[in-house]
Amino acid sequence: MAEAASSTTEKSFLTLKSSDGDEFVLEESIAIQSVTIKNMVEDGCSSNVIPLNKVDTETLIKVIEYMKMQSSTSSNEEEIENFDKEFVSISIKTILNILEAANFLDINSLLELCAEAVANRIKNKTPEAVRKIFNITSDFTPEEEAEIRNETPWAFEGDLEHSLD
Repeated sequence: MAEAASSTTEKSFLTLKSSDGDEFVLEESIAIQSVTIKNMVEDGCSSNVIPLNKVDTETLIKVIEYMKMQSSTSSNEEEIENFDKEFVSISIKTILNILEAANFLDINSLLELCAEAVANRIKNKTPEAVRKIFNITSDFTPEEEAEIRNETPWAFEGDLEHSLD
């Protein structure tokens, strides 16, 4: 005699392992917002532990927080907008780490959110301020920079503040 199939669907879980070795258990339906993780699952990853060697624990916690909010069926558009706004109200260093993780994990909505946040932070900044924010050394000689300043003075207008927050 055949047994009747259960009418409830059993949830599948994955364990995401950060580069620091910390493990986080997450519903597969949430984790596969990442195309990278989805591909690993579809390709039959040999275990339920997904190693994320390019994502540290602090960043992975933020990424998981984002994915959970995005998958929440109880959240409306306004709640998600408010969450997104608060989510990127952090140091630019942390945003850049999340941006790298979103790129590696192929989470396009998170990548776009972080890229927009970075763009908003550097908007109207002088080249010197942007260099300081991203720790970029100018490769122009003082004479070359003076010439460029004379040719394109509009490019050097803006906020001198180079705060990382």
